[in-house]
This record gives sequence, structure tokens and C-alpha cells, in this order.
Amino acid sequence: MTEHAATPRRGDHPAAHAPGPQTTETMTGAQSLIRSLEAVGADTVFGIPGGAILPAYDPLMDSTKVRHILVRHEQGAGHAATGYAQATGRVGVCMATSGPGATNLVTPIADAYMDSVPIVAITGQVASKAIGTDAFQEADICGITMPITKHNYLVTDPAEIPRVIAEAFHIAATGRPGPVLVDIAKDALQAQTVFRWPVETALPGYRPVTKPHAKQIREAAKLLVNAKRPVLYVGGGVLKANAGAELRILAELTGAPVVTTLMAIGVFPDSHPQHLGMPGMHGSVPAVTALQKTDLLFTLGARFDDRVTGKLDSFAPHAKVVHADIDPAEIGKNRPADVPIVGDAREVLADLIVAVQAEFDAGHRGDYTEWWTRLNEWKKTYPVGYEPAPEGRLSPQQVIERIGRLVGPDAIYAAGVGQHQMWASQFIQFEKPATWLNSGGAGTMGYAVPAAMGAKAGKPDVPVWAIDGDGCFQMTNQELTTCTLNNLPIKVAVINNGSLGMVRQWQTLFYNQRYSNTVLHSGPGHDGIEPPAQGTRIPDFVLLSEAMGAVGLRCERPEDLDAVIKQAMEINDRPVVIDFIVHQDAMVWPMVAAGTSNDEIQFARGVRPDFGDDLD
Repeated sequence: MTEHAATPRRGDHPAAHAPGPQTTETMTGAQSLIRSLEAVGADTVFGIPGGAILPAYDPLMDSTKVRHILVRHEQGAGHAATGYAQATGRVGVCMATSGPGATNLVTPIADAYMDSVPIVAITGQVASKAIGTDAFQEADICGITMPITKHNYLVTDPAEIPRVIAEAFHIAATGRPGPVLVDIAKDALQAQTVFRWPVETALPGYRPVTKPHAKQIREAAKLLVNAKRPVLYVGGGVLKANAGAELRILAELTGAPVVTTLMAIGVFPDSHPQHLGMPGMHGSVPAVTALQKTDLLFTLGARFDDRVTGKLDSFAPHAKVVHADIDPAEIGKNRPADVPIVGDAREVLADLIVAVQAEFDAGHRGDYTEWWTRLNEWKKTYPVGYEPAPEGRLSPQQVIERIGRLVGPDAIYAAGVGQHQMWASQFIQFEKPATWLNSGGAGTMGYAVPAAMGAKAGKPDVPVWAIDGDGCFQMTNQELTTCTLNNLPIKVAVINNGSLGMVRQWQTLFYNQRYSNTVLHSGPGHDGIEPPAQGTRIPDFVLLSEAMGAVGLRCERPEDLDAVIKQAMEINDRPVVIDFIVHQDAMVWPMVAAGTSNDEIQFARGVRPDFGDDLD
């Protein structure tokens, strides 16, 4: 088992550990599994039955506490569990049978692992005596997922099921959250056993460290008040620790600028004057440049991802580094830390607030006036924007911006991967945590629709929009059927440029506009430079959506944009899909080309910012 240090957070299930009178009943292993899920507080399971897991589906039918949502593909179950977890803060649960059912969960498990999302994946396995014989529908899913799970279990003794489920939920939700796999042999599900609850867990190697070391906190506070050009570099760990309030207090107390990574969007309000935006390959110029010019990189719950740092040895070259993270393995992994801090982000921030105030009381206060003069100049000179579309055509940025404006900051937005993902992060204003769901680390196409479905299952009273590309949408749109049949009325905005947009952008910039196999809406012989004639798009997303019980709408003209979005907002009895036909040549800017230094950021194509100093 991989050890991760931390505190119980959103999603912990204290029922698994609470003292009290013990329930003892004789039942099958399958019944024990369902009772265990009920006991840890699981209320929703996304899955598909099959031979090895079938014994569990019989008692599941009788449960009044656990709702099962029958998906159309196991990948949809895994992403739905992730979307549920990201939106609610609770552990997401998915279930599949052995062999191909289990292997279809590998992509969402890897996705959840990269983004530290707490899910428990339950899979059936062939009977214990058949394990290792290449039996029908056998796959070593524990071996396959070992590198991409926080921990996994193979259960062959039915008596172990309650303990394993309790441990799985505890491990998934505490410390650095992540996926846990529970693989249960079919004969263990069928055998008689004694169900006991509560259970004693046995995790001698799992000792989450939650409280940061006081000396390290004091050293970090001293660096912060003595810095001239600090930046609070905030990652997804702060969001997962529910530490948005503490982050805002520290930021406003110190006056330091804040950048939030793709996985941290919403934990600090976009509208806050101290927010510089998102760093990284497609981050804002002020955010990217501030990290390059800073003298103190104050890192909270972030992991120095390559999409943020660019060429690592040129990243933040003048900075000392404070690195606070729940996972000690992340500290120093990519960038050495001058002050390493292991601990839960919420506790780290709470202690930092006290330590910084103590420095202030002792007469030590940072003066960032000159720093903010430069930052504000960059914010004014290099705002995030876009070129208008050709006359009569829709701009994808305009579409996404209007959705954000009309729908508002209380909704949940799930994005696929590619250009539309970056535009959504740039042009929707996020003010609250857990309103932005996306696949950051793995970059999984097809994430948006099932993740939105999971979010809607967990937050039925909140509007949920999937901002998807036409490439991503064609990977998992079958889950619209699941949404229709389970009263999960999500909205899907398909940003339809007829191509794999981000790949096409790279072909434009780096491959001499040779558009090899990126055109989606027509067959061989079409270069993708011009859109196809009206009525020849394959597939027709409006007809496809209507075939799955959703409302299908199409918008092609700027003058219709607001009316179509409002029409979708008024339909709440079934899913809605809007096919937004946008022009193909829109690109995501700013951009740092892969493998280059962040100093090489381009504000627009061929336009490199001039910062007016000798570090340019």
C-alpha cells in the first residue's frame, strides 16, 4: 500500500470506525458487501452487472439506501464516480464485472489517481480456485491497477468484506485522496458469512500526518514577510482540503498575489483583485510571468506539474521555495524546497496565518508595492482575450463566455480535454470551490459527459453543464441515455469545430498546417480547412442526442447564441445538447510551447510580451 500523509477530509466515513453496538448477522458475501456500502454512507453506485459481480446485484436490488445507476460503458461509471466525488466531496463508487468490465475501468482509475480523487472501484473476479488459470473473463485487475491506485485488495474470504470496504473508503478519502480498488472473487460473494459492523480496521502502515511542523511554519512565515516578490502558487490540494477560506485569509493578510492551477480553479475567486489567474502552458501572462519573476514561490498543495513549469530548469529561476503538501513524496520530487512542510493544507494555512500575524506583531511586514505595480501593469497590458470570428461565424470563446455569464457561478461545469477545456478555464468566471470539474493530470478525452452525470447525481438541485468538444463527445456520449433514464438532466455544450481542435492547433503551429487525421466531420480527401456543406455532418449531434432521449439544439449564428442558451436553461426534465458550430481556426492563447521555458510565453501567435526589464 502506498502511504500518503494527511487528515480526514471531505468524504471520510467515520461510520466505519465509530464505536457502538455491533450488528452481527449471517448472510452471503454479496449481502455483506451491500450492507457494508450502506454502513459507510455510500448512496450512489455507477456500474454494469456481469457474471462475476452478478451475485452482488441481487441484494443491491433490495437496498433502500444505495441507488444504482446503470451506465452504458464502464468508463462512464468510473468518470461518473469521479464527477460525483469532485462535486460532493464524498467518495465516488463504481462497480463492474471481471475481465473486460474491470479493464474498462482502468482509464477512469488512472484519471482519478492523477487528480487525487477519492473513488472506490468494486470489481467481481472469477472464483478463487480459477484465479491464475486464464479462466473466462479473468484479468489480474489488482496487478494491472497497482501503479494507479492508492491501494487495492483481492478478497477471497467473505468474512473480510466489511473490513476491506471500511478500509477502502477510509484510505480513499483521507490523506492525499485517491482511488482504491476492491476485487472480490465470485465464490466469496456467494458463500455464507457473518456480517459484523462496526469493524476494526488494520492499517499499520497508514499513518497520515496532518499537523505541520511548527518550526517549518515559522521559517515559511519569515520568508514570506521578507520577500519582495512572493507568489502563492495554489494547487488542487488546497481545494481538496476545503481550505478556501483559510487561503483567502492568508492572501488578504499578506497582500501576496495568488495563482491557481487548473485543478485549483474556484478555490480562490476569479474576481478577487489579488488573483492573477492560472499558470502554465495556457495560463494567463500575469500568472506565468509572476512565477518566472518571483523571489519566493510559496507552494500550497501543488506538485510542480510539467504543464505549469514548462522547461523545469528554467522555472522560477530567482525563487526560494516553500512547498507544503499532504504527500511527502511530492516535496522535492521536481523542485528542491528551501522550506518543506508536510501536512494537511487546511492546517498548514491555519498555522501560517497565526505565524504571519506573529511576524507582523514583531514589526516584520513585507512591502509588495513595487511588485504589485508591475503585476498590475501586466494584468492591464496582457488580459486574456480572443480574436473575433469571421463575419457571421461563432467564436468558441464567445460561446463559452456567454454560457458562463448566463448560467452563472453557482452552476457546476465539467469540461472535456483540449481547446474547449482551456477556453472554459479562461472565459468562465469561477467564484466557488467544487464548481469546476476536469481531467487535469491524465487529460482524458470523454471525461465531461459522464463526470457531469456523476455531479448531477450527487448535486441534483444544482445546474450542471458539460463543456465538451466534438471529439470528446463522440467517445462517451452514450451516457446521455443513462442521464435520460435516470432523471439526470445535464446540459451539454458541444464546441463543434469539426476537428480534434488542440491537435489541429499543434499541426498548424508545428507541422506546417498538415492536418493529418484530425478532421472529424467528413471522410478521406477533406483537408478540414473549410467546413462541410449544410446537412452533411456525420454524425448529426442533434439527431444523435434526440435518439437518446435528450433535447437536441443547434446554434450556428452569433445573433442566436443567447436565445439558444436560455432555451436550454429552461428545459429541466431531460438532458439538453447544444451543437455549437464554431469556426475551425480559433486557437488557445496565451501559450508556452511544450518543452520550452515559460520565459518564451506567447500572448498571441508571434507576439511575445515585452516586460521591459533585463530578464526578458
